[in-house]
Amino acid sequence: MAFSLDLSQLTEQQRAMVQLWEDHVKAEFEDKDAIASCGTMVDEPYVNHVPAMVGGMGRDHLEHFYANYFIPHNPPDVETELISRTVGQDRIVDEFVFRCTHTTMIDWLLPGVPPTGRRVELVLVVIISFENGKMRAEHIHWDQASALVQVGLLDPAQLPVTGAEAARKLLDPTSVPSNELIKRYVQDEKL
Repeated sequence: MAFSLDLSQLTEQQRAMVQLWEDHVKAEFEDKDAIASCGTMVDEPYVNHVPAMVGGMGRDHLEHFYANYFIPHNPPDVETELISRTVGQDRIVDEFVFRCTHTTMIDWLLPGVPPTGRRVELVLVVIISFENGKMRAEHIHWDQASALVQVGLLDPAQLPVTGAEAARKLLDPTSVPSNELIKRYVQDEKL
């Protein structure tokens, strides 16, 4: 499922927001440059990886967080697949699949969890807000239970949670059946 955004349908301001966000992501994941990444932000930015409550407020704090806990601890095989992007007046919402092998301490995703060597595949949603031509805030959401299932810390057989199949179903709705968690407890032929 390849996503493409027709930039010609956006205003000049919206195109600038998209470019700034893409520059930010490039600095994080390709260039591995905390200062360049934070250079895309206002003087007092805010980043919150919601399930783990990590990130920070202010340029100095975020440069430290990015340089010491985010950028260097991402496994070398990280890949992302954009599913959708919504561009508004002062914000962008990206929905994507994040994949990696848990070969490092990924402090922003699984704080305190030693590398398990297991593959992780999650749906992430990032809401980026802008102010005066810079990024003001990022709110990053994912299903922490799915992450914990995939690294072996939660047993999905005992809980109403899923693992990588949640991301796979989003990428290809026919690849994983719907309502499997409900079917554990009810018999309904229409499900």
